[in-house]
Amino acid sequence: MSLPAAFLRDAQRLIPQERRFDDPLSTLAFGTDASFYRLIPKLVIRVESEDEVVALLQLAQRDQVPVTFRAAGTSLSGQAISDSVLIVLGDNWNAREIRDQGAQIRLQPGVIGAQANAWLAPFGRKIGPDPASINACKIGGIVANNASGMCCGTAQNSYHTLAGIRVVLADGTRLDTEDAASVAAFRHSHAALLQRLAELGRATRANSELASRIRHKYRLKNTTGLSLNALVDFDEPLEILSHLLVGSEGTLGFISAVTYDTVVDHPHKASALIVFPDVETCCNAVTVLKSQPVSAVELLDRRSLRSVQDKPGMPAFVRQLSANACALLIESRAASSSLLHEQLAQVMDSLAAFAVEKQVDFSEDPQENAKLWAIRKDTFPAVGAVRKTGTTVIIEDVTFPVEQLAIGVNRLIELFDKHRYDEAILFGHALEGNLHFVFTQGFNSTEEVQRYQAFMDDVAQLVAVEFGGSLKAEHGTGRNMAPFVELEWGSDAYQLMWQLKRLLDPNGILNPDVVLSEDPQIHLKHLKPLPAADEIVDKCIECGFCEPVCPSKGLTLSPRQRIVIWRDIQARKRAGIDTTELEAAYQYQGVDTCAATGLCAQRCPVGINTGELVKKLRSEQASHAGTADWLSTHFASTLQGARFTLHVANGARLLLGAPRLGKLSAGLTRLSKGRVPQWTNAMPQPEKAIRFSPTAQDSRPKVVYLAACVSRVMGPAAGDKEQGSLYEKTRGLLEKAGYQVVLPDNLDNLCCGQPFASKGYATQAEDKRQELIGALLHASRGGLDPIYCDTSPCTLRLVQDLGDVRLDLYDPVRFIRTHLLDRLEFTPQEAPIAVHVTCSTQHLGESQALIELARRCSNNVVIPEGIHCCGFAGDKGFTTPELNAHSLRSLKDAVQYCSEGISTSRTCEIGLSQHGGIDYHGLVYLVDRVTRAKSA
Repeated sequence: MSLPAAFLRDAQRLIPQERRFDDPLSTLAFGTDASFYRLIPKLVIRVESEDEVVALLQLAQRDQVPVTFRAAGTSLSGQAISDSVLIVLGDNWNAREIRDQGAQIRLQPGVIGAQANAWLAPFGRKIGPDPASINACKIGGIVANNASGMCCGTAQNSYHTLAGIRVVLADGTRLDTEDAASVAAFRHSHAALLQRLAELGRATRANSELASRIRHKYRLKNTTGLSLNALVDFDEPLEILSHLLVGSEGTLGFISAVTYDTVVDHPHKASALIVFPDVETCCNAVTVLKSQPVSAVELLDRRSLRSVQDKPGMPAFVRQLSANACALLIESRAASSSLLHEQLAQVMDSLAAFAVEKQVDFSEDPQENAKLWAIRKDTFPAVGAVRKTGTTVIIEDVTFPVEQLAIGVNRLIELFDKHRYDEAILFGHALEGNLHFVFTQGFNSTEEVQRYQAFMDDVAQLVAVEFGGSLKAEHGTGRNMAPFVELEWGSDAYQLMWQLKRLLDPNGILNPDVVLSEDPQIHLKHLKPLPAADEIVDKCIECGFCEPVCPSKGLTLSPRQRIVIWRDIQARKRAGIDTTELEAAYQYQGVDTCAATGLCAQRCPVGINTGELVKKLRSEQASHAGTADWLSTHFASTLQGARFTLHVANGARLLLGAPRLGKLSAGLTRLSKGRVPQWTNAMPQPEKAIRFSPTAQDSRPKVVYLAACVSRVMGPAAGDKEQGSLYEKTRGLLEKAGYQVVLPDNLDNLCCGQPFASKGYATQAEDKRQELIGALLHASRGGLDPIYCDTSPCTLRLVQDLGDVRLDLYDPVRFIRTHLLDRLEFTPQEAPIAVHVTCSTQHLGESQALIELARRCSNNVVIPEGIHCCGFAGDKGFTTPELNAHSLRSLKDAVQYCSEGISTSRTCEIGLSQHGGIDYHGLVYLVDRVTRAKSA
């Protein structure tokens, strides 16, 4: 069925066209979350204000149109998708208010969980919930799902740390529990609703059997069904309403702000890994640890340990563990080092009576602890990485009463064997009796779906009926467990949930079939296909962890969405369906606007670099191999041509003036579809070719200076306060530090090959790279001397896959911190500095080092929030300027008080200068300005 014409007409008047999506590509892209379900929305609307949400809900109420709200879409149970109208949070939902030195924080729903903790870190505080997806999921989803995590337990989840909430109900009414005027108005307008909530609360508390059942259920981690504990924990109807919204998964209202009571984030922590000979011993140890000063206890069965035992950094003994071994990963935190040591002694003393097969003792070393926690974090992707193409990874989470954990673990393992889930692994938050089990599942045949159904029926009976546990501990009910809510809760509680749903959403327009459904088969419908697309991306589980770092997300597609669409295109082709129209749309949205910098791979649980797929597609489209050959073999002439183009552009600026040239250039770029680069105020002036001959006899240590082709061609912009070239600044700094600078022979013909690679000409790119490596080997006397490359993207390209070649290559950050700090004296400036950490700097592992270097140079360093990649991507800032503009849309506000910005890539600095409104320079400009040579 299509949406009502009246709704579409009025939604069109309300929301600008660029924030409404009904084309096949966009609706398919948004039709997926991290679950194994897919629904294709008829309309996707990106909302930027609460007023828009109110108006849309009023329209939806009038025309009986179902709506679903979506924040990050990392939901695992199918609660962030819709086949009607999907309302997605836009950019303007990131406000925060920190109160009482971090004791409270008020957040809008678009704030990423990890960002909230970054704001609270200076106060030694954090929000209570700590889901594994905290680097990607947003506050709206955290609250709506009552998400928890490894350390959160039941005491620190959103329900228990809620201090206030602002909501929009199904009828469009707003309520802010922290605003007296809002509360008074609501009490007047919704007196009947509040009275009914009070009645339901009294009746529930008076029903001793039901009240006792509710209290028992919430002694455990539990997100199955609606939050009935609100009816026994509170008698004030506004408190009942506020806490009902927590964990309601968008079925009772839209959460537009939440205030948390924050929790202490202890600075001192230590971790240990203790392996017990069997599950029973391990779980008995958990019971003891429940009363010990531990913040996290993660259980890992032998299958999960086996799934990661061959990963780099894993302790060697993991491979030799016995067949029934079961491990606990334990963390303890404290306010001081001495208190931590007391706690560790107490914890180990409590475990002294237990048989132990192997152990890694408590360590406070962050690197050692990171290795231990990698064992736990790598288990889920380990299963994903070995699954058959076309199958999905399902992660379920259940809770057993902790005193029955050992029996529960063994019974679950028996179910894996019964239903032939041989690859299934089991791990979890042991202190809470909360177990995650991960298995691979195909949905490509009736038999596969029936196997899944039989397995889930058995799991539901085991957990909910036999053990009185929770079928969903922290991942939300979704449509996945909706058919089992009554089985778990019983008829009285289930009917009470329906009463609450109908009271707050009488027409059932809010996220239908999620949490509560009248369809007993809803968990077996709309199952998501994961067809083969390309071996580069076939392991993708569509979790969305990649999305926060993607510069094109919100402009066109995110990495997850690129994979979703490419999978669909390949499946349609195999089915003989015409994909011409879809591929034409994908060309711009999927290929042309991808920065292909690979930051997505850093966030991906299975290490997928979607940029590699895009580069492969570009190489298949690359049709000018002859031109690429000529350019690569006549590279000095190519650079001269680039300098001439910049001369012409500079002349046009002088002749026409900057405003007129900017407008003319933008039009030409659009008309030529990016073939004519766009001129901006930050456009560089041409740089002269380098002419330099070092002194023959020189006792100073040598450094080979590789000036990248972009820094050899692109000088400062005409309006830049710094008019010295990067080459001059770098050479001056190196010589100040006591180095003799050596340049490779035939420099103007050399290039790392990056420009060719980004256009899809892999052969020419590798030829140039090998030519440069040969020249650097010669210049560095066979790798004897260090090599300084002034641009981090070129450094990254050169250091990858060097094999047996011995080159001591450095980007600016690593060279300065390892070779120059002892030779230079720093006098930090007071003027504030903005720092942009390039994608390549992040891949090189030098992000924090760059920030620390900046802090040596300035007492006021600004790192703009939420900008992970500038989107300039080599030359896309010229050819696809909207990508650069979109990625840096928040930069100007973040750096407005800075005197200068620093980076390590000349092309990135062009876009940063343009959109930041301040001049961005290479790091060496700043370091040179604030240093002098140390006296011998």
